[in-house]
Amino acid sequence: MQANPNIGNMDTVLDELYGKVGSPERDQFRKEAYAYCVSQLIHDARKSENVTQAELAKRIGANKSYISRIEKGLIEPSVSTFYRIIEALGMKVEITKPMFP
Repeated sequence: MQANPNIGNMDTVLDELYGKVGSPERDQFRKEAYAYCVSQLIHDARKSENVTQAELAKRIGANKSYISRIEKGLIEPSVSTFYRIIEALGMKVEITKPMFP
């Protein structure tokens, strides 16, 4: 099998777009990407369970606007809040070692 010369290294692309790992720009990108992923996970899980933002907020002891800000990726929930949200939606978090280091 021959390597495709059109496929590049993602680290190289990110380095060019956002700077090297540890740079303020790269850290900001990582933070925004993480917030987006978390927001989509929570939004999709909430929708699949047919739960409103208000109901989810009530289940975790927060307000609707807090859930809305999380789902828009404007804020990142703390780890404990994330676990409460996941549990309130009938999900669980499983932590495993990656297959490839």
